[in-house]
Amino acid sequence: MSWLIDRLYDQYELPDAKYAFQGTTYWMRALAILVNTNAFENPSLRAFYAGQNRRAPNEEADTLAFGCLLMALHNAASLAKLSDLDEPYSCVRSAIVSWYYSIYYASKAMIAATNGADPQSHSDTANIFQSEIVDRGLVVNPFQYSIKDLTPASIDDQITAIRMGNNFDLREAPRNTAEALGGALSYLKGTAKYKQVEIEDKVRESRSFRDLGVSNFRTNAAKELRDERLSPAFVNFLYEAFRYRGKANYRDAIYLSYGLDYTQALTQFTEDLASVSSAYVNMAAHYISRRVARGNWENFADDIIANARFPLPIDLTLA
Repeated sequence: MSWLIDRLYDQYELPDAKYAFQGTTYWMRALAILVNTNAFENPSLRAFYAGQNRRAPNEEADTLAFGCLLMALHNAASLAKLSDLDEPYSCVRSAIVSWYYSIYYASKAMIAATNGADPQSHSDTANIFQSEIVDRGLVVNPFQYSIKDLTPASIDDQITAIRMGNNFDLREAPRNTAEALGGALSYLKGTAKYKQVEIEDKVRESRSFRDLGVSNFRTNAAKELRDERLSPAFVNFLYEAFRYRGKANYRDAIYLSYGLDYTQALTQFTEDLASVSSAYVNMAAHYISRRVARGNWENFADDIIANARFPLPIDLTLA
């Protein structure tokens, strides 16, 4: 290793540099493969959302949806520009942040187009996204996958059912759709386990747990206390994206800016970020166009096409 890495390993608990880098890049490679299908082409997205009726007129909600979608478009546009650069290292962390906010604001736009809600935190957005979007089948896979009930046995059972024998994980770069799906589900499982541990740590800090006089969850009383918190919990794609931004922008940051030269891998990575972002934003745009008041989508598209000061990452005519 090297001087700075040695110091960091001496002082902190850090993941293996190789696996941290692979986990960051391989998940996005998996998602990029999965969105590179006709499911995210405009005819398929039109068909997917064809059954969505316009909600009751709500001009404030429409304005919120359009404002959030503009933010998503701008972040997606920055990724398209960053992916064209010959040297990805100087912008890779910024690209990850732009990727996350393109997903976040596209999700907020979908929520606004659904019921006019305007959640003010990332966790609240993920919660409403689950109940109002994911649970209603309004997201195209691979973005539809979620795990509800984070008790240990439930996580394993749900992942086993979704995997259907596909046990590919992110220790290798996915090369085809089957491997990409396995990799995506591996990241979903890892995220579920991560949130499970996070909740368990909070339970251990609670007075109710301390009053039991135990140090683990082996007793029935401790399990019940833990499972009261785990059973209603869930993870979805938006929560995965939030965790990913944190990992790559904080914990894994040194592995994206320092050490061995992975220029070729990072070039592919920035391209993958842009592909996944534009697919997600295009999906959101199709949904929003079906839900807002008649004529509002066309007015929004015409205005943005005429006045946006950045190259649009998708065709807002949805042609």
